[in-house]
Amino acid sequence: MKVSFTTKEYARLLELVHLGLWVAGARPDDPATMPERYADIAQKAFGLAETFGCADLVEADVNGQYFPNEKLTGGPAAEKIEAFVEDAFWGELVGRLAERDFHSEAGATKLGDELDDEQAERLTALEDGYWREFEAHGADHLVVLRGGKG
Repeated sequence: MKVSFTTKEYARLLELVHLGLWVAGARPDDPATMPERYADIAQKAFGLAETFGCADLVEADVNGQYFPNEKLTGGPAAEKIEAFVEDAFWGELVGRLAERDFHSEAGATKLGDELDDEQAERLTALEDGYWREFEAHGADHLVVLRGGKG
């Protein structure tokens, strides 16, 4: 099979490789974090960068291993990672706080596999309340009461 890419397309592919590796746990500044599962394919993709006119996006270390350089890891890729982290943080925080409050109200220790309509509405209302609060104030009003519930 033969595949062809324009330089712009290959640059985007390298960006996707970097983003995927980042989500999988790899950090460009620490080669030891490269997930073994993806190491070979990442090396292949980064190694072909010069062939596709994208040599300015990768570097090689003293062992000949390729990694994305700052030109690739900055800019749009960094913005995507920042947006992903921000969204994941707030989504998890809202979900966990709403579930905590739901459990507390219902006296339950764990959400069941399926909620009835009334329970689902209550959980959604709790989530909506947290979303409104965090969208308006961020973490400014967030207080942790050690040993208690907020």
